[in-house]
Amino acid sequence: MPRDASAIPVAPPPSLAWTALAPAVFVVLWSTGFVAAKTGLAYAEPFTFLFARFAIVTAAMLVASLIVGAAWPRGVMVGHIAVVGLLMHASYLGGVFTAIMLGMPAWLIALVVGLQPILTATVAGPLLGERVSGRQWLGLVLGFGGVAIVLVEGTGFAGAGGFGGAAIAASIVALLGATGGTLYQKRYCAHVNIWTGAVIQYTAAGAALLVPACLFETMHITWSGPFIASMAWLTVVLSVGTVSLLYLLIRRGAVSKLASLFFLIPPTTALIAWAMLGETLNARALAGMAVAAVGVALVQRG
Repeated sequence: MPRDASAIPVAPPPSLAWTALAPAVFVVLWSTGFVAAKTGLAYAEPFTFLFARFAIVTAAMLVASLIVGAAWPRGVMVGHIAVVGLLMHASYLGGVFTAIMLGMPAWLIALVVGLQPILTATVAGPLLGERVSGRQWLGLVLGFGGVAIVLVEGTGFAGAGGFGGAAIAASIVALLGATGGTLYQKRYCAHVNIWTGAVIQYTAAGAALLVPACLFETMHITWSGPFIASMAWLTVVLSVGTVSLLYLLIRRGAVSKLASLFFLIPPTTALIAWAMLGETLNARALAGMAVAAVGVALVQRG
């Protein structure tokens, strides 16, 4: 006699299993970007590096959009998408690359820009009419307090080489760019096609960074093996693959899992930077990172 079908355990569909794993994969991939950037910056200046990266990604996204027949935005929407590109790519990545070039450790810049969900959640209240709880305000204070604990000892990290106010300012520009871009995209570009929107965003960001690259940099690139590997990783895996993964998470409804794991990016970056670049953390750095992680966790729960 056949067994009762209800008693037979059924394995979860592969798509559901992948959705459960995807947020952690996203965190690891996103964390590698800071390490890949530091590796590539040994062979090219930051704005030149980013301009080349954006040019490659723009071409790839343009080809992809033509293959899938993606719809192109029109009118004022093109301007809105360009603004998101200036904030999310030119300001955010420009600040990250500049801070790393000026001596800030990869894990520390990840920690600073890792405050983005805290800042976004608190700013979204007055700007978008969303309620900000007391727990989220406490998370904001703890998050920035944890980063402050680390920054006050900025020249004391082994393997960091020291950094000053300019690197801190660049990291803050990156934080504000990521936050502003997130809020602006939520307000004006929530339903833009991912492929054609990326073409416009990266085109605007590349044009913006070409100006300081021409004015302040030599625009020389040493096309070595490590640089090519860094560029390939940042363009294919980060700019194309990770963005597509994020889009998949949004479609599968796993955004909450991604948000809850966001505070793992700084320690994950620290682990990768320790293994690949020899960066280390002292007790104060670990304490500051822990305080900031608690802050981000409180905001996400709120």
